[in-house]
Amino acid sequence: MRNLGFTLVREEGSHAHYECQATGDLPRSIVTVDMGYREFDDSLIKSMIRQSNRTREAFYGATKRTASKAAVKFVKLGASPDVE
Repeated sequence: MRNLGFTLVREEGSHAHYECQATGDLPRSIVTVDMGYREFDDSLIKSMIRQSNRTREAFYGATKRTASKAAVKFVKLGASPDVE
């Protein structure tokens, strides 16, 4: 989440809440992450992507590992999409 510009704002039980302030064309977003899972199933990932207001490609492309796993391009935060 940090690679997308989110910061941890609070933890309640096994849930962590990450927030990203509005920037340019993206609205303020809050994503709830259930920390009780070692790996997330598809429905949880889809929910986090929806909450983040990012595309699937941007969400998975935030880290080299997830970009490779999802077959999307890795894009560093703040870099233009053409830069690797």
